[in-house]
Amino acid sequence: MDGLAHLPALREVIATHGLDARKRLGQHFLLDLNLTRRIARAAAPLDEGTVIEIGPGPGGLTRALLLEGAARVVAVEIDDRAIVALEELQLAANGRLDLVRADALEIDLATLGPPPRRIVANLPYNVATALLIRWLHRADEITDMVLMFQKEVVDRLVAPPRNKEYGRLSVLAQHVCAVQRLFDVAPSAFVPPPKVVSSVVRLRPWPAGRRLADLQPLERVTAAAFGQRRKMLRTALSRVFAEPTIVLAAHGLPPTARAEELSPADFAILAEALDK
Repeated sequence: MDGLAHLPALREVIATHGLDARKRLGQHFLLDLNLTRRIARAAAPLDEGTVIEIGPGPGGLTRALLLEGAARVVAVEIDDRAIVALEELQLAANGRLDLVRADALEIDLATLGPPPRRIVANLPYNVATALLIRWLHRADEITDMVLMFQKEVVDRLVAPPRNKEYGRLSVLAQHVCAVQRLFDVAPSAFVPPPKVVSSVVRLRPWPAGRRLADLQPLERVTAAAFGQRRKMLRTALSRVFAEPTIVLAAHGLPPTARAEELSPADFAILAEALDK
């Protein structure tokens, strides 16, 4: 366990380093070690490759990952205060923790360590969806993701067709990954408590041959379809296809259907048609 057992309490770390959660950074710190270890266990196995954590803050989840046996954790943090606060944890980890001061929206995952790469994070709310979409485009570099979002985002990630939450994010995530909701986390578990319930979700990329190599056509098709989700596809898709009725019929899809009626696989077929 290295020197982890002798570290100060997380609330003491926050007080010592003036690490108050900042709204502009979307920070809500998770201090309950039982919860953080539950998240870490969901990402197992941790004893090979690289575990990437985004926005570690005072290091609650970071500690849990190390306690659960992570061979190497790379913590990416944009807040200089947190980097300083994590240095004691880095010393206690005896070479198993690297700190990277960077914006996660700009960093290249492949530079952070060898595969298999697992991303485990209590994501900052203000950039969580943007980060996920970025990672979906780079699924070849990732083995697994165990992430915490606002519950409403996870509702969208797991939503099936014909569900009111089903939309662009549902299609992109489910086309690229097997998506599984794991458990909810009450606001009271955080400092400060957010105004919403959070949820932990696992996203495990499908094998490369089962998903599109380029997601841009899929993004264009879903943007057109869900941008006018109340309209029939023969109308909504006129933004991307010159003859949408012909394209839909050629692939066995009813031109009178609406976006929420198509599965992720159906949208992938349309994306391939657009790409050609």
